[in-house]
Amino acid sequence: MNLVDIIFYFFALITLVSAAITVYSRNIIYSAFSLLFTFFGVAGIYVLLNADFIAVAQILIYVGGILMLLVFGVMLTHKVINVEIKTGILNVVPGSIITAIIGGTLCGVFVVTDWFIVEGVPPIKSTTTEIGTMFMTKYLLPFEIASVVLLVALIGAAYIARRDKSKNQSA
Repeated sequence: MNLVDIIFYFFALITLVSAAITVYSRNIIYSAFSLLFTFFGVAGIYVLLNADFIAVAQILIYVGGILMLLVFGVMLTHKVINVEIKTGILNVVPGSIITAIIGGTLCGVFVVTDWFIVEGVPPIKSTTTEIGTMFMTKYLLPFEIASVVLLVALIGAAYIARRDKSKNQSA
């Protein structure tokens, strides 16, 4: 077993353990923070696959954006209403059955697949340069259109939020 295998198993273990804590934790704050480690573990696996652009996007979008939004939303609103923010155990049995079926299928695929290493295959190079070149040449127009659409959506959301706020103050 070489160093890359050890690093892969380390990231896989981090991802699986933190994902289990995310799912089975009864406290939503603990679930959110363990989701952080799940996202970092997946990003580490992306790095091992030489998909560095996707790894950075994983960290920026999921950890930097979505997870922080979730954490701040929970921390700022959990005392607004008197509702317990805890999970129930109603769906444990169906969830466990589905998990066992999917896990068994994945184990079956793992056992049946002929895992071999092809000799003489050139090493995989970084993807960031090619993706950046494509964004700035062939796909420049769709990239710019997507950025303008996102900007319009952001301005529209800010306008709607401000309009609703001013209506509530005048009433």
